[in-house]
Amino acid sequence: MKLSLRFMRPLLPLIAPALLAGCFQSVQPTPPVAAARPNYDLVAAIRAAGEREKSIIDVSPLREPAVTALQDAAAADERAGRYADAAAKLDQALKLSPESPDLLQERAELAVRLRDFAAAERLAHQSWTLGPQLGPLCARNWQTIVEMRLQADDAAGAASARKWVQTCHKAGINRY
Repeated sequence: MKLSLRFMRPLLPLIAPALLAGCFQSVQPTPPVAAARPNYDLVAAIRAAGEREKSIIDVSPLREPAVTALQDAAAADERAGRYADAAAKLDQALKLSPESPDLLQERAELAVRLRDFAAAERLAHQSWTLGPQLGPLCARNWQTIVEMRLQADDAAGAASARKWVQTCHKAGINRY
């Protein structure tokens, strides 16, 4: 018996962890299942909501030329796929006109292009707060929030935001 213990003693540090490992069951966490993401152009859907809105209200603010030039340059950059450059130009325009709802919404749409969904939702909500809360801009604000809630797998939040899109419409007076 003494002989076998002396023989086993050097192997004990190797055997003990193997025996202990058998006592614990290894549980591998299952990778999260990715929810189905929309496979369409999110910005196109946002802008389409504004185009569909045929409200009697459509506010178009007067712009100073420097802001208009930056907006035009940002639009050209966006069309060319240079989203970061376009965002930088809109950031400059926002320094000149920080409470401009349409600039904030345009910047939100570029945040979507840059996949900064939290910023997009925040900017769209800020635009809505400062804007007319009716008409095409309002519809774009809320459609942005719908799309961002869908990206966050928040179906209830998206459904709520869809209801707000409907509140942007102000019917005109029937004239015969």
